[in-house]
Amino acid sequence: MQASTESSGTLEVALAHAARLLAESPPLAEQQAREIIAAVGPHPAAEHILARALAGQGQWHEAEGHLRALHGRYPQILQIQFDHAQALMALGQHGNATMQLRKMAAMRTPPVAVWLMLADALAAQNDPGAAAAYLEHVRHSGKEPALLQAADALARDEIPTAEALLRGRLKDAPTDVAAIRMLAEVAARLGEYGDAEALLRRCLELAPGFHEARQNLVQVLHRANQTEATMVEVERLMADDPGNPANRNLKAVMLSRLGDYPEAIALYRDIVAEFPTQTKIWLSYGHALKTAGQQSEAVEAYRRSATLQPTFGEAWWSLANLKTFRFEATDLAEIDARLADASLGDEDRLHFEFAAGKAREDAREYEASFGHYARGNALRKCMIPYDAGEVSTRVELAKRVFTREFFREREGWGAPDLDPVFIVGLPRSGSTLIEQILSSHSQVEGTMELPEVLALTHQLRKRSDPDGQTPYHALLASLDRDGVAELGHQYLERTRVQRKDGAPFFIDKMPNNWLHVGLIHLMLPNARIIDARRHPLACGFSGFKQQFARGQSFTYSLDDVGRYYRDYVELMAHFDDVLPDRVHRVFYEGMVDDTETQVRALLAYCGLPFEDGCLRFFENRRAVRTASSEQVRQPIYRDGVDHWRHYEPWLGPLKAALGDVLSMYPDVPAFSGGSSIAHQGKTA
Repeated sequence: MQASTESSGTLEVALAHAARLLAESPPLAEQQAREIIAAVGPHPAAEHILARALAGQGQWHEAEGHLRALHGRYPQILQIQFDHAQALMALGQHGNATMQLRKMAAMRTPPVAVWLMLADALAAQNDPGAAAAYLEHVRHSGKEPALLQAADALARDEIPTAEALLRGRLKDAPTDVAAIRMLAEVAARLGEYGDAEALLRRCLELAPGFHEARQNLVQVLHRANQTEATMVEVERLMADDPGNPANRNLKAVMLSRLGDYPEAIALYRDIVAEFPTQTKIWLSYGHALKTAGQQSEAVEAYRRSATLQPTFGEAWWSLANLKTFRFEATDLAEIDARLADASLGDEDRLHFEFAAGKAREDAREYEASFGHYARGNALRKCMIPYDAGEVSTRVELAKRVFTREFFREREGWGAPDLDPVFIVGLPRSGSTLIEQILSSHSQVEGTMELPEVLALTHQLRKRSDPDGQTPYHALLASLDRDGVAELGHQYLERTRVQRKDGAPFFIDKMPNNWLHVGLIHLMLPNARIIDARRHPLACGFSGFKQQFARGQSFTYSLDDVGRYYRDYVELMAHFDDVLPDRVHRVFYEGMVDDTETQVRALLAYCGLPFEDGCLRFFENRRAVRTASSEQVRQPIYRDGVDHWRHYEPWLGPLKAALGDVLSMYPDVPAFSGGSSIAHQGKTA
């Protein structure tokens, strides 16, 4: 050792080398520390390194002996105290560790890690004080370098970096509830809601009072469409802190999701009265009012939101999205001024572009209007990647799996219930009108665009592939009679929370379900399926000028819209071939031209007697949770049928992508691998 210390020059260099070896090789660190002690005699730094090296090799009894001796000689050195407590924990001496850690926690500025170890020590003794200690750790965790780095990576949306940092942290400290919560955020951003839920429930198991984690759990459950479970957690938050505005807002959001609009509106009204400067709460309040049909109050709420934050583009788009609302000249000047501001962020800018497009459209300035819509869509498309080829691939797979033979072999499978009425197709195809007509019948309840079928497809994908990327069709084909029936029962159970008035039938208006008609027929063979179809240029452009909240990523490019519409027509033609007369098709133009005939045919398909109220659907005061909410509260008018023609000069990419699907409308072409299905006479 003497030679090595002389060659290194100083004792400090030898100690630094030993300290570095702790991370790289605890046995070598032990050897170096013992050599230093042999050369210079007892030395606190060398003895501390020796104890830590022994701990690093799992030799906790020997390590604890060294640390106990050091602690007795140097009680003022916090790191020695901490390491001694860690050794006591490793040896299962939780009571002794707790006494030591409590002394450290009582200091003016204890190390952050003290709280986590104290919490673990208390938890090991089933001491209820563990939860409070975990919360203290959360409160101080902003000083943890690993968590600071992970938070920075999350802020920059560097998800793999954040995940690696957090997993590394949790490998060393598996009960770090702050790190667990951050890893749950990583999972949620990746769409892995099951993993996020499990992590957050672990957080709350350790620290039931970790309200921020419970708020995150509410959001995760909400995104995963676990409506009832979400409401349970919301009520727990409200019980703990009923006056908390964030908790009250979460409850109002969930009440809206459940269709309890009067209660949601009352709650929002109280919140904005108490916190009148909360821009986004005013926006949410406006959404609830709009859905409930209180348009003038909705306008006032949206305007208040825009006044509080003039650059808040979503408030202006929400006004435009009322459809029947018209901007004043001063509004248009304000929108133009915001768009001229180079500092305006892209998220707000795209909303202002869509609002300006609607304002110019109302002013009959169609070229300028299209320019605004095009720029807004271009911004959104950059934010939401979309691959049109993926939908085409899914259509081809569905055609290969869902054959006549497939359904013949499984005839009579599934849940036999008659309750659901599915309305599928593209958004802006007239589906809300059909829903409003049907929900005006005494035996039918309108709900909303229910996500339960999509949730079931995700569940099936996860069963075949933990990453959820593998199509579900192969797994579906492998299910037996009971497995298929269970899917139908799950759907019915999950949607039960949306049914309020006891009507025997209810509507699921999720348009994207056209991709899952095969699954719907298999698991619910007696459910009605209605295909809402509209002229491809009318429907396509109407979707292009609509800024959707989520779920319709294909609408931000005219080419993508055309390809999506073509895929939809192809798959529906396939089901017309393999399941003749299973799907009832309603053409929007036919409904406008001869409403009563189409309504009677629609009701007959659903097995419902005719009721005059279905022709007076515009008198129905129910909440309508789509962009067409105001339009379906008016009688049918023809003006909207050909409105797209004002924009025809700029629809070239849409026409090219549609090809013969456009030229043959309402008939459809013969698709590769399928058959040509003529739809004349099937407009009923």
